[in-house]
Amino acid sequence: MAKCRIIAVLGTRPEAIKVALVIHEFRRRSDEFDTAVVHTGQHRTMLDHVLHLFKIKPDFDLDVMRPNQTLSSLTSRVLDTVENACQRFQPHVVLVQGDTTTAFASALAAYYCKTPVGHIEAGLRSHDIYNPFPEEANRRLVSELSEIHFAPTALSRDNLLAEGVPPGNVVVTGNTVVDALRALGDVKLSWENTPLAGIPNDNSRLVLVTSHRRESWGADQENMCLALKDLIDKHPDVRVVYPVHLNPNVRSTVNALLQGTDRIHLTEPIDYITFVSLLQRCFLILTDSGGIQEEAPTFRKPVLVLRKVTERPEASQFGQAKIIGMTRAAIVQETDRLLTDTDAYQDMSYGGNPYGDGRASERIVEAVSRWYQKKTPLLEQDQEFKLPPRPQSRRRKTDLATTGAAAGKP
Repeated sequence: MAKCRIIAVLGTRPEAIKVALVIHEFRRRSDEFDTAVVHTGQHRTMLDHVLHLFKIKPDFDLDVMRPNQTLSSLTSRVLDTVENACQRFQPHVVLVQGDTTTAFASALAAYYCKTPVGHIEAGLRSHDIYNPFPEEANRRLVSELSEIHFAPTALSRDNLLAEGVPPGNVVVTGNTVVDALRALGDVKLSWENTPLAGIPNDNSRLVLVTSHRRESWGADQENMCLALKDLIDKHPDVRVVYPVHLNPNVRSTVNALLQGTDRIHLTEPIDYITFVSLLQRCFLILTDSGGIQEEAPTFRKPVLVLRKVTERPEASQFGQAKIIGMTRAAIVQETDRLLTDTDAYQDMSYGGNPYGDGRASERIVEAVSRWYQKKTPLLEQDQEFKLPPRPQSRRRKTDLATTGAAAGKP
């Protein structure tokens, strides 16, 4: 049988992080696969750091970004350039990841070329088409165009089945970001010569903040900035570390309200290995990022989600994350609780990641191999990712112990 030709498309840093080890696994099995990497350049600088880190050289290196571009113009350029790559490489399947404009437009380009699409991280749903925007619509549209759905969790699989996707087309793989974190190992990185170099090593508790989503621009972003000032005033042992996104809509608000504030460190965006070391060293996280909700449980870091809804509810269901929105009062109240209540903090910082076990890349490649050979099922049920058991909270354990003792039980 001829080799299966694969195109893997990536355009943003999260896509590169989550697809890197899938690409390596395809190339490890080079007797079965010819693999081409398409780099759309949606996030040029931040993505190139990751490609260098994981030693990936794109076969098609495109340049779709323009200053102050609209979503429609970005979509049209990705569509055109990925379609050209498909016509030149003639893949058997195009792999896209997640919910970016690159993922949606690449899936559409593959569809126009009548090439099957494999969707990594399929089935995430917030059930609100404008939250997050445009990601919720992007991932739903990619699902409509996909033949193989790599769902990271059983909940994602159930979302797809409820929408009518045939069960035989869905594989529960775990999330590939856990593979990447395990591959990087226990990072011991000096912050010298990084944007974090100016942060004193004085045993302060570090609160990591990331916020850049379109739906947070304006008043919500202002509320968050004011809440960070409140927290710094209330907790003299806390420092806020905020790598500020390059988007001018974010930077103008954040710099106007927080620049020069004592113990609030606004930094330039940081490369991924430095970011992983910051995840390891921080005390807790405030974020509107979906990816960080998946990464933080690996390092046992509580996450307060600065959004109204999340398409990644597993960490919330397991007690490792909490959705708090973007009001000033809620941010202060919930962060203060974790800074002052040891039991509440411990409840959110136990080990175990509900998003993956480090074997997602292997599962994806094996499923593609079986798909190409027309074997069913794409993966045996006992090979799919299973969620770990949900632990009981410390407070609940204490309550049960107290109740049992009061009732004369051992």
